[in-house]
Formats: sequence, C-alpha cells, structure tokens
Amino acid sequence: MNTLTAKNFTIFVIPAALLAATFWLMPRVTELPPARLELLGHLPYLAIALGTILSLHFHRGRAFFVFLLLALSCWSFQRHLTGAPRGIEATVLFQAVTFLVPPNIALFALMRERGIVTVAGRIRLAFLAAQTLFVWWAMAPGHVAVQQFLAWQFTTGGFPAGSPLPQPALPAIALSGAVVAVRASLKQSPIDSSFLGVLAAFTVACNGVAHPYVTPVFMTAAAVILSLGVLKDSYNMAFRDELTGLPSRRALNEQLSWLGRRYCVAMVDVDHFKKFNDTYGHDVGDQVLRLVASKLRGVGGGGKAYRYGGEEFTILFPRKGRDEVMAHLEELRGIIADYQMRLRGNDRPSSCREGKRQRSSAPPRSQGTVSVTVSIGVAESGGDRRRPDDVIKAADQALYRAKGRGRNLVSV
Repeated sequence: MNTLTAKNFTIFVIPAALLAATFWLMPRVTELPPARLELLGHLPYLAIALGTILSLHFHRGRAFFVFLLLALSCWSFQRHLTGAPRGIEATVLFQAVTFLVPPNIALFALMRERGIVTVAGRIRLAFLAAQTLFVWWAMAPGHVAVQQFLAWQFTTGGFPAGSPLPQPALPAIALSGAVVAVRASLKQSPIDSSFLGVLAAFTVACNGVAHPYVTPVFMTAAAVILSLGVLKDSYNMAFRDELTGLPSRRALNEQLSWLGRRYCVAMVDVDHFKKFNDTYGHDVGDQVLRLVASKLRGVGGGGKAYRYGGEEFTILFPRKGRDEVMAHLEELRGIIADYQMRLRGNDRPSSCREGKRQRSSAPPRSQGTVSVTVSIGVAESGGDRRRPDDVIKAADQALYRAKGRGRNLVSV
C-alpha cells in the first residue's frame, strides 16, 4: 500500500470545487423567480437521469447503483417529507435512509467494477432492493426495536445541535467518508473521489431537509459530481495507460496536433526488455515498465512522458531545443541505470519506505535485484522536419543509433 502524500489528495479538487460552488450559490437560489423555484424539485431527477445514461453508456456499474441510491432517496423524501420529518413513517424513513445510504456508497467504492447487467450487477441490484423492502417494513407500526435503534441518542439534547440527522447515522457517515477518502487517495480513481463528494453533498442535503431548497440543490450537486467522475474516469481509460499511469499514445497524438513550431521529442526504449520477460516472467517485465515510467515522470526541463507502446516511451519538450534538453535526458538515463530494482517476492515489504531502506542498505548487484538501462533518441522540430511524424521518425532513427552503439546512451 502506497504511503499517502499531499499529491494523493489532488484527486479531490474537482468534487471539492463543485461543493464549494454549490454552497456559494445556495443563498442566491431564493432570489430566483417563483416559476423557476417550482421547477427546482425536478432538477435532481434530471441530473440523476443524465448521470445514469452516462454510467450505462460507459459501463460504470458502481456509479449506476449510486445514481439509483440518489434517485430512491430523492423520491422517498419528496413523497413522504414536507420539511422536517413528522410522524412515525416519515421519521423512520428519514432515519433509515440517512443511516443506510453512506455505508452503501462506501461499499460500492470498495467493490470492483463488474458491470450492470452481469451476474454481479444483478446481485447488487437485489441487495439494494432488499434494503428498500427493509425500510418499507421498518416504517410499518409495531416494529419497535428497529425504530428505537434508528432513533437512539448517544447524548441528550441532540447532536449536532439543531440538526435533524439521527445520531446513529453520524458514525455511519464518518466511517464511510474515511473509507471512501482512503480508497480514492490510494487508487487515484475519479469515480472513487466523486463518491466522497456525493457522500458530502448527500449529508448536507439530509441535514437541510427542513429547508425547502437545500435538499434538491445538493442532491443535484451530488449527481453532477458523480457524472463528472464518470466522464473523467472514461477519459482516463481512453487517454491514460493503465499499467504505467502515463498518458497514452492517443494523448500524445492529441498534444502534438496543437503544439507550436518549436519542440523536442525524445524516444526512450528499455534495453533488453525481452530478456527480462524471458528470464524473470511478465510480472517482472511489468515492474520494469512501471519503474521506468516513474523515473520518466520526474524528468526535468519541462518534459512530459507518454507510453508510446510496448517498452517504448516518448518525452515531449514543448518550446525546447535539442541543446536545452540533453543534460536532463543524460541525468534521467543515469538515474535509471543506477537504480537497483528489488524483485517482487513473498518477502517484499508492503511499505515503500521499508523498500527504499532495503535498497539503500543492500550491496550493489545483490541477489534479488536487477538493474535497468534505457536508450534514448532525440530530435527537434525545424528544417525539413515540419510535421510531428517527421520529428518522431527522426527521434526513432536516433534511438536505433543509440542501440547500435551499445545501448544505455543518448543519441541525436
């Protein structure tokens, strides 16, 4: 498990920004004309419907079921609540929804993507249907034990003060939020980070159920946050390499299509990669590619790395000439060559910090480690190389020269 750093939490920027914008807009909602205020109650369903279509189109089952949760919650509140919950049925419904929805969001965050109409999808749908029947059963008179549990108070006088949220729902919300936050920060998945935004918006919507406009506004915000998560996740699937986490060749081609006239391209190839696969297996080969990608990601000079295909990578230097990037590429080549990669095994530490300690204390070329080298070919735009394809072709030719001169070289 990777150590959490500040960089891990950048995945939450978009959900947090949308929530902040919703809080900022909330006081201005009451200034809308009466005719538009009447339509406000339909807005969550429109946002949920659009998000559901997106999740179906992109086969995002986890998001689909969270949209379903939001739709059921909206419908339940609008049908049974007029302001703060009053009466046994409305109160039990509100308490059950606020208690059950957060753990369900956390559960879907922990689940793997298994589609919608698959066997796993049908099981998840049946799971939600069973909970719906349970809430309907709990609302009926006579089920005192369940109703008392949902209304149980840890402290007298109500907590938080003035909030309609039932106290049993508070630890459920807090624990679910912690689970989703850790999951999203580790996986760096836009859908998982949007789940945390949905949970926050849902909590605010439930807390403001007595206000005529808070619930529909924040339910709409929850649907919008999740929809953007689906779109961002689908974009990553198309433009980001799953193994290395680098932008893919498709992203490189898009970047090259609007790049200026002056730029530099470096083609990077892992030396003897087939030997790694034949000797150690494809798992080690994947480790090598991830290692090289992690080093390429830190290249200086304003360069950005891409997975070109197989064991080949591309580094793009916008507005740079060949002479400006050579020192950075030589430094990168040396960093990769000097790195001792510890082969994964049953004794491999789960902590990155412990792994670094073992590498630093191990003698050079110790058993259980391998070294990796790369060859790099460099070309810049200009002259007869006016098209991006011409520059990449020239960089490829320089790469072949580096291979022919013994590998582990930078060639122009």
